[in-house]
Amino acid sequence: MRSAYPAAVERLIAEFARLPGVGRRSAERLAFYILKSDEATAMGLARAIHDVKKHVKHCGACSNLSDDDLCAVCADPRRDRTRVLVVEQPKDLIALEQTGMYRGLYHVLMGRLSPLDGIGPGDLTVDELLRRIEKPEGNPGGTRVEEVILGLNPTVEGDGTSMYLADQVKARGVRVSRLARGLPTGSSLEFANRAVLADAIQGRQSME
Repeated sequence: MRSAYPAAVERLIAEFARLPGVGRRSAERLAFYILKSDEATAMGLARAIHDVKKHVKHCGACSNLSDDDLCAVCADPRRDRTRVLVVEQPKDLIALEQTGMYRGLYHVLMGRLSPLDGIGPGDLTVDELLRRIEKPEGNPGGTRVEEVILGLNPTVEGDGTSMYLADQVKARGVRVSRLARGLPTGSSLEFANRAVLADAIQGRQSME
């Protein structure tokens, strides 16, 4: 069936509809918002999308989002570079940073182990984390990592990933702890409030 929309509009709707959680009707509303906007607003959105894809990359040390070789956290010499807090996604890092309670470095796994989905250690940045531990020159400032804090989401997959990482890190002679379980089991870090996250950082537990 031929669309009633001009080809360019139909193409815009189709692209919006590919976004997570956006159905056909929502895509149409977004397309009409762009159509009704003035050219400066519409082109500003287009440039923002272009710049994100052109300039944003992953930090060479921790895999956080960055527009430079090192992200702002890794490049900051005031951070405690002996501690590395491991999280699943950049959005988890941002949630923890907003608490203002943690002054160490991070490592973003870009996911979690999920054997049922075929996701193993090689699909994450596990090797990069272990290299930071084994070779201090790979850690910002050339500093030796003394503690790895596991800050994965408290889910079945997150706990499984934490156990795997704890074994790998302890085998390399580095202390391992995890965020305190003030975090509700089955939830995500990005949805926890600042107070809960701050308590989790302060009350982190050693993983023996």
